[in-house]
Amino acid sequence: MQNINEKALAVTAEVSKAVLGKPEVVLKIMMAILARGHVLIEDIPGVGKTTLAQAFARAMDLTQNRVQFTPDVLPSDIVGFSLYQKETGKFVYHPGAVMCNLFLADEINRTSARTQSALLEVMEESAVTVDGVTRVLPQPFTVFATENPVGSVGTQMLPESQLDRFMVCVVMGYPDAEAEMEILSRQPRRALLDRVQPVMDKNDLLAMQQQVDAVYMSDEIRRYIVELSRATRQDSRLMLGLSPRASLAVAGMARAAAFLSGRNYVAPQDITAIFADAARHRLCLTEQARTGGDTVQNILDDVLHTVPRPRPEKPFHGR
Repeated sequence: MQNINEKALAVTAEVSKAVLGKPEVVLKIMMAILARGHVLIEDIPGVGKTTLAQAFARAMDLTQNRVQFTPDVLPSDIVGFSLYQKETGKFVYHPGAVMCNLFLADEINRTSARTQSALLEVMEESAVTVDGVTRVLPQPFTVFATENPVGSVGTQMLPESQLDRFMVCVVMGYPDAEAEMEILSRQPRRALLDRVQPVMDKNDLLAMQQQVDAVYMSDEIRRYIVELSRATRQDSRLMLGLSPRASLAVAGMARAAAFLSGRNYVAPQDITAIFADAARHRLCLTEQARTGGDTVQNILDDVLHTVPRPRPEKPFHGR
């Protein structure tokens, strides 16, 4: 397990060559990939969201397709379409952009709701259905979606059903002064991406995902996740709390956090480290809470402080 763990950390080291000054963001995204989740990257333009996704694809030697989402992108561009061939008298399926290992949906909140909905089956089932025929996507499969803040020209909010399918939502933020100096010294930006070298392949990633699935989680830790989710559902400041799918996301991220720490069991600190990233995009403030100055982050901090934390886990030596 330790050797595989080191290979996963090597991926984060390679990605950090292209995305400077954001080690925590890179680590959280690696956790989501290991947990078979999808990633939403939300921030202003120009902070390296697209470069981040491309760096992960290169470091893991994954096939990648990118679609720049605009109002005229169609669902068929995403999932594919069937075209009639006169010579054979049959309809032939032409694959869409999601037929890859890593699909980058760039500026996903600039396209129509109809096109956004084309990703629902893709993200939940890792499959596409066209003309009644279901086709399984290549494995491993991850969606990276970037979005600009709502209020930017031409953007619209993603529906709750779409947001709930993203395992985590991370915010890049501006680089610090030192990182920005290095970015300027390596113009064009492609020079940063060229530094990233493959350190594993998709078979390695599949093996890691199986290892993460096998990380032990006690009933006490499961209860802690459930109580955190229930606390958000009962908070009067929230119109929408965490769903059972969100609880699964927290559990998956916690297993990945334990794996990257070299442990084969989940500890309470794994939950607290990733809880906000797995939860913030799923919660909706009431109007009263919003006008009163509450934020989603404040509420999540309150939940973590009020729900009793389990005692520290002991090393797990197998069943």
